[in-house]
Amino acid sequence: MSNEPSELLRSLRSLSGPFPSWDIEHLPDRPGKLFLDWLRVAIDSDVKEPHAMTISTVDQDGRPDARILILKNVVDDSFYFASSSESQKGQQLKDNPHVALTFYWPALGRQIRIKGTAEDMGDEAGADDFRKRLAGARAVAMTGHQSQKLESEEVLESSIEAQKERIQRDPDVVSPQWRLYAVNAKEVEFWQGDSERKHVRIQYVLQGGLWKQYRLWP
Repeated sequence: MSNEPSELLRSLRSLSGPFPSWDIEHLPDRPGKLFLDWLRVAIDSDVKEPHAMTISTVDQDGRPDARILILKNVVDDSFYFASSSESQKGQQLKDNPHVALTFYWPALGRQIRIKGTAEDMGDEAGADDFRKRLAGARAVAMTGHQSQKLESEEVLESSIEAQKERIQRDPDVVSPQWRLYAVNAKEVEFWQGDSERKHVRIQYVLQGGLWKQYRLWP
């Protein structure tokens, strides 16, 4: 095997299939419905972590930023995730609520791209989501230093342990910085890959309060 990166990458297979069929003649009127249909197919097909998504934001200098998060809910055409408002993404969302979500399920050759605006759902929604998290995850979130520079492993462990003890004393304690966000979709693209690169792409665009559908070139 070649040690050259270009040769190494070319030796890797992609979009080899077989992939599920997709009847684009009978599409739902709304993208949220189609997303849930595809999500159920992914779950039934044992796709690992099909609810993992890339969320892309814009930082204070106008540069794109991205990371992986977990989808929490889908209501109509809004897609929910949670995060600390004091994290980098939380600060970025305060300055610019425009975001993009991306799902990719290689085993199915399917990708979903969502563009919209993130809306903070308020104190109670954030608290309710926080209470549903595992105790360990709550303790880490309550340390309140996400994305900041870490002095040492000992500082991290002692901080987490202190928050675990706090949770034991008060199981209903919540972090006021923990927020639940809804990404209200404005544009959604469903992409079905093809081994011959004749990909099928359907785009939903919200225009005047109504969803319009378009077939895109591969």
